[in-house]
Amino acid sequence: MTTEKTGGSAAAPPATGKASRRRDCRAVAMQFLYMWDANTGVDLNATVQEFFATQEHPREYYAFAEELIQGALQHQAAIDELIKKNAHNWAFNRIARVDLAILRLGIYELLHRRDIPPVVTINEAIELGKAFSNPDSRRFLNGILDKVKDSLDRPSRTAAED
Repeated sequence: MTTEKTGGSAAAPPATGKASRRRDCRAVAMQFLYMWDANTGVDLNATVQEFFATQEHPREYYAFAEELIQGALQHQAAIDELIKKNAHNWAFNRIARVDLAILRLGIYELLHRRDIPPVVTINEAIELGKAFSNPDSRRFLNGILDKVKDSLDRPSRTAAED
């Protein structure tokens, strides 16, 4: 279904405003998760520091991205199990790395970021797929993320109030 990146842009377009800043942060977090998957076994803190030193904005701009990265990596084993469970007829090791990074990010948000409405998370993941993956990834990403969303104990269109 999905393959390694065959189209899309190399970097996310510049953004303005809070929503766009969060989109920038999601794109950067996804790029880090993609890179991390290819380079496991290196020092996480040093890698994060080096990674953010190469970004367009100062590190403080990417605070949301760092939260997403840390959370997705902390919960990666459980997230990967959910991906395997919901990726019917698709071998986990055949999922394109970029799609895997997007799914890890999206599932982390769905499960652990109750301040973000699930439909926003899914829409943002699909946008990342459009920008960084191939045209077919949209349906694949949406299918898995929608199944995870359906298992949540909260409304899909509003942030949860804790």
